Order: sequence, then C-alpha cells, then structure tokens
Amino acid sequence: MKARLKWVEGVQFVGHADSGHPVVLDGPPEGGGRNLGLRPMELILLGTGGCTAYDVVHILTRARQPIVDCEVELEAERAETTPKVFTRIHIHFIVSGREGLSERQVARAVQLSAEKYCSASLMLGKVVEITHDYEIRIVD
Repeated sequence: MKARLKWVEGVQFVGHADSGHPVVLDGPPEGGGRNLGLRPMELILLGTGGCTAYDVVHILTRARQPIVDCEVELEAERAETTPKVFTRIHIHFIVSGREGLSERQVARAVQLSAEKYCSASLMLGKVVEITHDYEIRIVD
C-alpha cells in the first residue's frame, strides 16, 4: 500500500492512496490552517471506524442477517500533553435490521472484528484502550 500527501498551503494537504480517492487534511485557524479538511487524528479515528464497520457489515451479510443499516459512533480521549495521542476509544455500533436479526450474530460480528479482523483497531489496541458495544434496532 502506498499513499502520498501534497502540501497545498498553510497546514493544508491533499492525500491520495492506492484507491485514487483524494482526502483533504487541514488544521484550525489558530494552528495555521483554514479549517478546510479533516484533522489527521480525526482521519485515524474515522479510518478505525470504517475498518470495523466494514467487518461487521461483511460478517452479518455473509451470515445472511437481515441488516438494513449500520452506524458506528466513535468517541476518543486524548492525552492532555504533547504528543496528544489517543488514550481511549469507544466504538458504539447501531445495527438496524428487519425481524429475525440475531443479537447473537451481531455480538459475534462485533467481537470478530475487534479480536481478529479489524487491522486498524487491532493495531491501535496495542497502545490504546478500545472498548465496543452495540445496539440493535428492528425496522419494518
């Protein structure tokens, strides 16, 4: 995997990875930015959420569970002093599905992602406390 960042101005960069999709990174005005993009740490948090959400949806779909939506809410705490690394991340899944969606299967999917499949959270979990929970919403 390769990625490249190109400086635009101030502290703004445009990044591209192998997929070819651009992402804009920037900082707040007090840090020399114009607030025109994600902060790098926000991108790490979103990437972790995306990685684990991908796993959970994939596992539930393969298990033929009647899911119709999956949202992931992430909340992170950071160190108060530089470097302001993540010290704790909580990942909350909201899995919506039709009647017959199995709580056991949702719990299993979240656990498999956390313990086996999600490269991002497994990597971060070596230095950050990561917790997970979920809720299930049955829709018509």
